Amino acid sequence: MEFPDLGKHCSEKTCKQLDFLPLKCDVCQQDFCKDHYTYAAHKCPFAFKKDVQVPVCPLCNIPIPIKKGEIPDVVVGEHIDRDCKYHPGKNKEKVFTYRCSKEGCKKKEMLQVPCVQCHGNFCIQHRHPLDHSCKHDSRPTSKSG
Repeated sequence: MEFPDLGKHCSEKTCKQLDFLPLKCDVCQQDFCKDHYTYAAHKCPFAFKKDVQVPVCPLCNIPIPIKKGEIPDVVVGEHIDRDCKYHPGKNKEKVFTYRCSKEGCKKKEMLQVPCVQCHGNFCIQHRHPLDHSCKHDSRPTSKSG
């Protein structure tokens, strides 16, 4: 007890450890030990003043600037509604693009199903030469082989 005034006690209510190298919180100006000096560790009530985070849009990956006091979720939501360049509903790619060549059939397939004899593109139902009345020089092969 040669130096009773040396060091300070941690300001965390559950700790109160005597620390000879205390760290002062730059926001609430209280002294803390090495375990409680971060904003989250001592639950600093004024951490929002220094906690500067830039939210990123989950759709277009662009950082969204926010002003102090604004709620990041609300600002990102407004960005998605107004300024976001990624619109999943607008640029919808067509999946079924290959139309059946059989007269009267309006079905479309995701993949091409070409006939080996007439080289037309057909749906699954009309893929066999007998099913689409294949008009090739040779007669169509039977269904059995």
